[in-house]
Amino acid sequence: MKTIVIYFSAEFGKTSAVAADFAKSAGADLFEIVPEKPYTKQDLNYMNPLARCNKEFAAKKDVPVQGHIENWDEYDKVFIGFPIWYGHAPNVVQTFCKGYDWNGKKVYAFATSGGSGIGKTAEKLAPYVGGAAVLEAKLTQTADALKKWAQELD
Repeated sequence: MKTIVIYFSAEFGKTSAVAADFAKSAGADLFEIVPEKPYTKQDLNYMNPLARCNKEFAAKKDVPVQGHIENWDEYDKVFIGFPIWYGHAPNVVQTFCKGYDWNGKKVYAFATSGGSGIGKTAEKLAPYVGGAAVLEAKLTQTADALKKWAQELD
């Protein structure tokens, strides 16, 4: 079986860099979650109550994504990264997760930002990865920290 690193990266690209470096070092496949309608800087301005990110969160809206992982059944270990929004994974990540069968997969969520820490991220993500054999979450700022965590998991 194989490992895949899936990520959603917003404005600054921190999650993208961490995910790509980790996937390369782990010999894992890499997949980016891309919303069908990309976010603009204005969409991500959480200080504006009318910003897209705030509207999506308040309405618990699904955010359609581009692409699909065709060989999903080949993966048994999934690392999924994102910035923390409102204390959990962004709606676009949740929407992505709804499109897959998570039964038996080991899921390790990693967040690269979050003023509030990792909090209940795993608990809040659980309904979207129903059937996962393992679900853990960790706040990590670097690929090296992610690598160290991954080594502890094995």
